[in-house]
Amino acid sequence: MTADILIPTYRPGDRLKILLDRLNRQSYQVHKILIMNTEPSFFPKGLEDAYENVDVFHLTKAEFDHGGTRDLGIRRSSADIVVCMTQDALPADDHLLENLLAPFSQSDVWAAYARQLPAEGCSEVEKFTRSFNYPKESRVKGEEDLETLGIKAFFCSNVCAAWRRDQYLKHGGFEKKTIFNEDMILAGKLIRQGGQIAYCSNARVIHSHNYSMAEQFHRYFDLAVSQTMHPEVFGGVRSESEGMRLVKKTVAHCLKIKKPWLIWQVVTQNAGKLLGYKAGQQYKKLPQKVILWCTMNRSFWQEEGI
Repeated sequence: MTADILIPTYRPGDRLKILLDRLNRQSYQVHKILIMNTEPSFFPKGLEDAYENVDVFHLTKAEFDHGGTRDLGIRRSSADIVVCMTQDALPADDHLLENLLAPFSQSDVWAAYARQLPAEGCSEVEKFTRSFNYPKESRVKGEEDLETLGIKAFFCSNVCAAWRRDQYLKHGGFEKKTIFNEDMILAGKLIRQGGQIAYCSNARVIHSHNYSMAEQFHRYFDLAVSQTMHPEVFGGVRSESEGMRLVKKTVAHCLKIKKPWLIWQVVTQNAGKLLGYKAGQQYKKLPQKVILWCTMNRSFWQEEGI
C-alpha cells in the first residue's frame, strides 16, 4: 500500500517547515508530499528544494476552492491512499501516519481521520469540545450507525484524513465547487454507498482554534449552507441533537472543574453556532447583503453571481 500527503497552503510561513520536518520523521514514510499553494509570492523561498519528496503546485486565490483544489491534488497522485492535511495541523508524534493508515487493511474502510488535540493556549471550553468530538475510543462508522449517531456518522475532517484513492475516484471525489465541508459531504456519500469511515484515536494531530461567537456564527452558517446544498447526503439525517448534548456536557464540565464563569462562554459560543446554522439552512430566502454578511467565504458567493 502506497500513500501520499496533500496539503493546501496559503501564506504558510515558518510553521510549514515544522510540519514537513515532522512528516519526514514519521515511522511510515509516504512517497510524495503534494502542496497546493495559493499565491506563489507568499510561499517561503527555497522550501520546496529543501525536501526531495515535496512537490509544490501554485494557483491563484481566484482558483482556490476547498473541494476543487484538493480534488486536483488527489488526481495528481498515483498512490493507493492520499492523506489530506491542513497547514496548521502538526503530528503529535512519529506514528501519526502509521496509525492513520492501519484501518485500510480492511477493504471496506474507504476513509479514516485522526484525533485532534488542543494546541497550547487553547481555551478550556475548546479543550472540552475537542475531547467531545475526538474521544479516546476509536471506532468504524457505517450506514448502520445513522440511526444512533445521526449526522455524526458522516463526521470526518480534512485537518487530517486519509482517503482510499480508487473509491474516491469511483464515487466522484470532493465537490469541485463547495463553500467548505467537502470532507463530510464525501464521507456521507461513501457511507451511503456501503463504505466505512474509521476514526483513529491513536493517530493524533495538534490542532485547535479559539473562535469568537461571531466566528462561530459565520462558520456554522457556511456549514448549514453546505448541508442544505446536498440533500442527497444530509436529507433526513438528524443533526441538532448532538449540539445540545455537547452544550449540556460542556456546562457540566465547567461546574465539575469549579469554573462556572465559563458557562457564559459556552452559552455565547453555542448561540453563535445555532443562529448561524439556522440562518444557513434558510440561505435561499436571504438577500444578497445578508448572505455576504453571514458567510466566512465571500468569494464563493461572488463566483456564484450573488
